[in-house]
Amino acid sequence: MIEHSATGLSGRSEALVEDFRRWLTVERRLAPATVDHYLWAARLFLSAFEGRDLQSLSAGDVLEYAARQWPTFSVAAAKASASALRSLLRYCYLNGVIDRQLALAMPAPSGPYERGLPRYLGLADLAALLADQGDETVVGRRDHAMVVMMARLGLRAGEVAGLRLDDLDWRAGEVVIRGKGNRIERLPLPVDVGEALVAYLQGGRPPTKCRALFLRARPPLVGLSRHVVTQAVHRVCARAGVSPVGSHRLRHSAATSMLRSGASLGEVGQVLRQRSTYVTSLYAKVDFVALRALARPWPGDAA
Repeated sequence: MIEHSATGLSGRSEALVEDFRRWLTVERRLAPATVDHYLWAARLFLSAFEGRDLQSLSAGDVLEYAARQWPTFSVAAAKASASALRSLLRYCYLNGVIDRQLALAMPAPSGPYERGLPRYLGLADLAALLADQGDETVVGRRDHAMVVMMARLGLRAGEVAGLRLDDLDWRAGEVVIRGKGNRIERLPLPVDVGEALVAYLQGGRPPTKCRALFLRARPPLVGLSRHVVTQAVHRVCARAGVSPVGSHRLRHSAATSMLRSGASLGEVGQVLRQRSTYVTSLYAKVDFVALRALARPWPGDAA
C-alpha cells in the first residue's frame, strides 16, 4: 500500500519533490520565492499523474496536461508554470527518473502579459479589507498585518513570506524588502502598517527562536510560504465581505491608490521596485484623471 502525505502525494512523489528542491537551491541557486513556486507547480503536475510510473509519461501526456490546466491560468501564470515544469522535467531526465527529455515537449504559452486594464480593488472594498482587524485571534492579527503590508506597500506574497524580524528598522521607520533577483531595498513603514505589525508581534506571534516575521500558528513554528500568504488574503476577504482576490490584486490596488493620491508613475515604480518602466506604465491605463486631459473633442461635437 502506498502511503500519502498531507499534500495528497505519495511518499515517493514527496521524496522526488524534496530532491527537486535541493537541486533548485544548491545546483541552480534560485531565489527562495522562485523555488517555492516551482515546487507548487511540481506538486500540481505530479498529483495529476499520481499512481503512474513516470517512465511511462509521453510528450502527449505533457501536452494534454498543459491543454487541460493552462486555460484556467492567466497568460503570466501559464508562462511561469511552463518554466517550472520544464525545470522539473529536465531534473527528472538528468537524474534518471525519466529516460526522455520531455522538457522539450512543454509548450510555450503565447500572448502578452498585460492585455487589459490592471485589476484592482475599489475604494470601498479596499477600505473594508484594511478595516478588518482579524477578529482578535492569533491567525487573524497575522493575516491582517500581512494584508495591510501588501495593500499599502505593494509587496508580493513571496516578499511578505520572506520577511524576517531583523528587516524591521523601528528607529528609522523602514522595512527591508528582499525582492526579485535577490535585490534588497528599503521602504518607509507607514503608521498603519507599523500598528498592524505591533498588534501581531505583541498579541499574536508565538514565542520561538525562528527569525521569520510571520509564522505558522501551529507547530512547527516556521515561516510561511507565498501560497499560505495568498490563502490569508482569501480569509480576510471572507471576513470583510469582499469577493476573494489574489495577493497580487492588492499590489495593483496599492499602485492605483498612489496614482489617485497624486504620485507620478516614476514614484509608483520606485515603491513597487519595478525594473521595467514599461510594466509601471501599464498603471497609466487606470489613471482616468490624467487620461481625461488627453482626450480630444469628437470632430463636429459642439463642445
